Amino acid sequence: MKDTKIVLASGNEGKLRELHRILSSLGVDLISQRALGVDDAEETGLTFVENALIKARHACEITGLPAIADDSGIEVDALNGEPGIYSARFAAARGASFANRDEIDAANNALLLERLQGVAPAQRTARFQCVIVLLKHAADPTPLICQGTWDGLILNSAEGNNGFGYDPLFFVPSHNCASALLDPDTKNAISHRGQALEQLRRCWPSQL
Repeated sequence: MKDTKIVLASGNEGKLRELHRILSSLGVDLISQRALGVDDAEETGLTFVENALIKARHACEITGLPAIADDSGIEVDALNGEPGIYSARFAAARGASFANRDEIDAANNALLLERLQGVAPAQRTARFQCVIVLLKHAADPTPLICQGTWDGLILNSAEGNNGFGYDPLFFVPSHNCASALLDPDTKNAISHRGQALEQLRRCWPSQL
């Protein structure tokens, strides 16, 4: 399996860095779909699993390579599980457009804080969910599906500069700080994505 080329069905550089760091021990040459000229798939699924499969299959079909897709998001109890599968495009639903990922993240975080205004700290419970799918080829009938959950609370304001997405607002009780204040190795060891990737690493198919 040394130097196996795998396409990551995402253009998110934050995800690419995290997945590359965790999967490097497998001898995987992880390539962003953006580097291969693959556009984002339309995420029409109603669950994290469905969207991950859609993205992975799209990347496989276009590149002919095995593909890994991650679909993840944050579920906030006070918002009945929102933004959930729409986490990455939470603010975009209002019709706004953004120039880059940093602007999207800032707008999503601002909207989340707006929606939670006045909610007591004890009621701001939330969790990150992550589903990672590995397809050996586009017609793979037995995709490998791994899942991780990370529980925490939503802060009243952003803290820290590490990570991406909702990390500055996600308080981690076990470490008494925001996710964006954790160093990458610590985050990878305990996060939703880290848990899902550890499952993936343990179950990595010998055919690749």
